[in-house]
Amino acid sequence: MRTTDELSHLSLGEDQTIYVKEFTKSVLDTFENKHPDVDYFVKFNCPEFTSLCPKTGQPDFATIYISYIPNIKMVESKSLKLYLFSFRNQGEFHEDCINTIVKDLVELLDPRYLEVWGKFTPRGGISIDPWVNYGKSGTRFAEMAEYRLQNHDMYPERVDNR
Repeated sequence: MRTTDELSHLSLGEDQTIYVKEFTKSVLDTFENKHPDVDYFVKFNCPEFTSLCPKTGQPDFATIYISYIPNIKMVESKSLKLYLFSFRNQGEFHEDCINTIVKDLVELLDPRYLEVWGKFTPRGGISIDPWVNYGKSGTRFAEMAEYRLQNHDMYPERVDNR
């Protein structure tokens, strides 16, 4: 079995995928943005996110939506999958999970813009959907982040059933 440090060097095409049992950001990997002269969104829909309630230990399930405008580096999707999987045994509130993801991806990528939205399935008749964004300071993306935050959820979605 590989150590967490060894896992940080896993890349696409490895023979066997190792899933870590504890939270770690060391599995995140990047590659070069070949189009840094273009502003464009990259979106990930991650419908199988799980974490643990820190109070009850019960599992929480969510779809995590990650959208970002890359700068120089981009996140490699397999490493993102392994990173999100590492929350599986992590006891964090929904809001903490989403803020942790944003902070870790900002540190890793230094993106122009990033937003993460967690749509958690209801427990006790209440769903919690934290949304966090980031815009690179000193750029128009900081203004974009402020605008999107001020206008977030002005027209809430229609939820039929999760």
